[in-house]
Amino acid sequence: MKRIFLFLATNIAIIAVASVTLSLLGVNGYMTSQGLDFSSLLIFCAVFGFVGSFISLAMSKWVAKRSTGTRIISQPSNHQELWLMETVADLAKDAGIGMPEVGIFNAQQANAFATGANRNNALVAISEGMLQRFTKDEIRAVLAHEIGHVANGDMITLSLMQGVVNTFVMFFARIIGHAVDQFLNPDREGGVGMGYFVVTIVAEIVLGFLAMTIVMAFSRYREYRADHAGATLASKQGMISALRRLQAETQAQVPNQMPDTLTAFGITSGFSTKMKSLWASHPPLEQRIARLEQM
Repeated sequence: MKRIFLFLATNIAIIAVASVTLSLLGVNGYMTSQGLDFSSLLIFCAVFGFVGSFISLAMSKWVAKRSTGTRIISQPSNHQELWLMETVADLAKDAGIGMPEVGIFNAQQANAFATGANRNNALVAISEGMLQRFTKDEIRAVLAHEIGHVANGDMITLSLMQGVVNTFVMFFARIIGHAVDQFLNPDREGGVGMGYFVVTIVAEIVLGFLAMTIVMAFSRYREYRADHAGATLASKQGMISALRRLQAETQAQVPNQMPDTLTAFGITSGFSTKMKSLWASHPPLEQRIARLEQM
């Protein structure tokens, strides 16, 4: 129920902000009696494409805390929490970013994630399972990996890329929809028929899948960069050891307990066959380990 509420709240915010933005820009529609107004269509698609990405980015910390049940450590209550806070503080200082919020989320899967719209006001969280089963060197390397994501500005870059992708998927889908509708109904004067809406929806789905390969390719690239940050800020051996332990849990098929919206920001995307596909957010663990060993 909580995830449904968060989904609805995000989409209502996107529609509201996009509608106000389009009104301020004077864009009331992109369909004219002569056909498509390409300038208005591009503005329309860009507003909806980028507004969605930026609202999701702005709400990322709030959504992450509530969807995972992350408990923020404001005052350490034990030695483990104190060590976590001190470790993140040291890593953040070395990476040249502001101190992130530090949290723990209740999941037996070994995982961690970082999110936030500002590299100086981010959130780094780690699962109970990882704290229980990983060594301090391995946890430090994982935290350094997540700090690397923040320092590299990966959340912002991914949002910008998603905004561009959203824009052009919507833009070309509507052009395709209009072209097919005109072909099916060449004698219609103005307006569009049902064919336009059906073809546009299908085109958005197909183009969306194709465009997602670009976004996920970047996501896999940034994982390699974050692994490098983990090896540099913490230790190469600690990072390799952490990935090997994750690899062992992959074989044990420990289920992914992170929401899909946060999967791309975790140290691992879970344990499914999608890892080998073009739409995987993370490279295979064996490839990540091999790259670190070649450093």
